[in-house]
Amino acid sequence: MTESMTESEPREDEPVTGAKALITALADEGVDVCFANPGTSEMQLVAAISEEPRIRAVLGLFEGVVTGAADGYGRMADKSALTLLHLGPGLGNGTANLHNARRAHSPVLNMIGDHATYHRQYDAPLTSDIHGFAAPVSDWIGESESPEHLAEVGIQGLREACVYPGQVASFIAPADHAWSAVKTSDQNAGTNEAATALKAVPKADDAAIEAAAEALRNSQSSCLFLGGMALREEALFEAGRIAAATGARLITETFCTRLQRGAGRVPVERLPYFGEQACDYLAGFDALVYVGTKAPVSFFAYPGKPSLLAPPSAKQVTLASTRVDALDALQRLAAALDAPLEPAVLQPRVTHAIEPGPLDAMAIGKIIANHLPANAIVSDEGATNSLGPFLFTGSAEPHDWLMLMGGAIGQGLPVAVGAAMACPDRKVVALQADGSAMYTVQALWTMVREQLDITVVLLNNSSYAILNIEMERVGASTPNADAKQLLDLSNPTIDWVSIARGMGMSAVRVDSVDDFGAAFTRAMTQRGPTLIEAILPG
Repeated sequence: MTESMTESEPREDEPVTGAKALITALADEGVDVCFANPGTSEMQLVAAISEEPRIRAVLGLFEGVVTGAADGYGRMADKSALTLLHLGPGLGNGTANLHNARRAHSPVLNMIGDHATYHRQYDAPLTSDIHGFAAPVSDWIGESESPEHLAEVGIQGLREACVYPGQVASFIAPADHAWSAVKTSDQNAGTNEAATALKAVPKADDAAIEAAAEALRNSQSSCLFLGGMALREEALFEAGRIAAATGARLITETFCTRLQRGAGRVPVERLPYFGEQACDYLAGFDALVYVGTKAPVSFFAYPGKPSLLAPPSAKQVTLASTRVDALDALQRLAAALDAPLEPAVLQPRVTHAIEPGPLDAMAIGKIIANHLPANAIVSDEGATNSLGPFLFTGSAEPHDWLMLMGGAIGQGLPVAVGAAMACPDRKVVALQADGSAMYTVQALWTMVREQLDITVVLLNNSSYAILNIEMERVGASTPNADAKQLLDLSNPTIDWVSIARGMGMSAVRVDSVDDFGAAFTRAMTQRGPTLIEAILPG
């Protein structure tokens, strides 16, 4: 090897395989991490990744960890990670968090191995309809047609994953296309053209700007209903200017992909979760302008309760849908309204008084708010016990808050992994309910293996508490002992300290305000993975 040859370049007598051409092309386009759970059919891809120094390979012991981590990485890096999944069943194991990623409009590129093309006809045990698995959770699906085509389809998938603000793209890589040599003249054929053909970000048309301006000018009680990219700091600044000009209130979706909040930023209200509460919350508005999201709907149907949450009499205007440039739309709307140069309100920093006693969600929220470091990232899957932390941390140091967008639980720990990979210099806090943590508990192992700076706050009430509430809300009959067993996690009680320590993570159990305060303060001043099991009332 000559001095000018990089580690990833082949020797003159070494043929370039389809796998090598693919991984080199993806690295050339900026892909720098691959979350993987491979199998036999992906060994050539594994080898190619191991020889590419620009891509860091991260093993997840369950595919839901892999896909959830890619979601968290995409949210924080604003670019796509690569996943490596084993055939249709492997993809199937990861689909719940791909559903969440798709709802979050996160950029994710799935590389799915398949049997060699000539082997498919024999219907081996793992043969499956990979397209069928991928279709419900993918915005785009491609499949390699030859060893020479493998790199091209991968780059095309990367382009599709980068469609604003992000998409889930999946491509299928047959094993023989990965291991076969690529013709020298075709090694880079089509990849450069595909890589440069990125789609322009759509802008709001002038009619939408004028319609929104008119609705706000003529309203007695209006709101900007914000989601997606409208919840980034710059976009919120523009929304704050519009609020200063019109008196409009700023309200977010109940669950947000990435909300930039804290001291010095424009504060927003959060729509309540339960449908009837949300209806009451919105009832007084005569105009709603949607930016980066759509009109709010109830999460579930309930007997005798509406699905649509906005008041029917209100004027509703879409300024920018999810895939329209939210920042540009808000800037132009602010200009149309001759808005002041600064928002009327910026969030002040507040330190909360802490009283000793038994631990509850409100005390946890105050302690987190007081000690969360600047630029921290919170991955919130705290369910019923995360409301207190969310309310109090609005006045914490500036931070990013990531939520469960698709409703499929088991997201919080993997998203924390991806966020920490994307932002290694920022503290990550995984605010995690006990029930949903069991879905992707393997993420703790990856945190330790990669020595990620993540503090898991495990909110343990030994219950699927939200389902106890929903049992009553849907009008079901009074639950008997058998029904209650399906919502109870205390028989047997899950020992989270032992689970975490069994995966190599430092862990502590606390049940008082003082003990949680000491544990959380210590975790915020140290690097590395740790778990705090907070015992809460059921």
